[in-house]
Amino acid sequence: MLTLGIDTSGKTASAALLDTDTETILAESALYTQKTHSQVIMPMVKGILEQSGKAMTDIGAVAVAAGPGSYTGLRIGVAAVKAMGFALNIKCCAVSTLEALACNNIAFKDTICSVMKARGDIVYAAVYKSDCYSLETVCDERLMSRDELAEILAFNGSEVMLCGDGAADFFSDYRSPMLLIAPPQGRLQNACGVCLASLSKQLVAPDELEVSYLQKVKAEKDLEKRKQNSDHI
Repeated sequence: MLTLGIDTSGKTASAALLDTDTETILAESALYTQKTHSQVIMPMVKGILEQSGKAMTDIGAVAVAAGPGSYTGLRIGVAAVKAMGFALNIKCCAVSTLEALACNNIAFKDTICSVMKARGDIVYAAVYKSDCYSLETVCDERLMSRDELAEILAFNGSEVMLCGDGAADFFSDYRSPMLLIAPPQGRLQNACGVCLASLSKQLVAPDELEVSYLQKVKAEKDLEKRKQNSDHI
């Protein structure tokens, strides 16, 4: 089966095609861009299909990074995948951005920590153990302080590969001989990781796809604040 993977969760927009029968990445494209992802992601999909000699109708499933990440980027990616799912009458798959990041570095046979910037000293993070073929979750993805993450990794007892847009700062600020940092090609989000992570996920109907922000969006926070203010009146 041909799986199309899309990642618009960060500043890098990317798309990739995976032949699940041979576990071969047939094509991939990534662009670190300041443009809105809605401007680049579908032309990117069209480009990798043309370059690999495939058509939209050849796609058997679509996988997308569903969070955490940029609110706008995540909504754009999930909306695009839903549209393709409905148009092609195929199923879809939502993948954790943090797990996809770890899958980009799955060849590292030890502990992998995906860490993404959230706000201030708070990060999105998850810890996995890799055997080079699959991942086992050691610490579930969640919001935490960088100090809390450093404590978790200190008790890990083995080398840890850091990846994600928060990896470089964490590596510099929490110097340790047990910390390694992924090379540039494996440090930021990439749709290849989305495709690989989707291999262990259940496919669902397009209307079942949901974004996973891991924290309340601004609209929810504003609504709660208004309710709290009205309660005090």
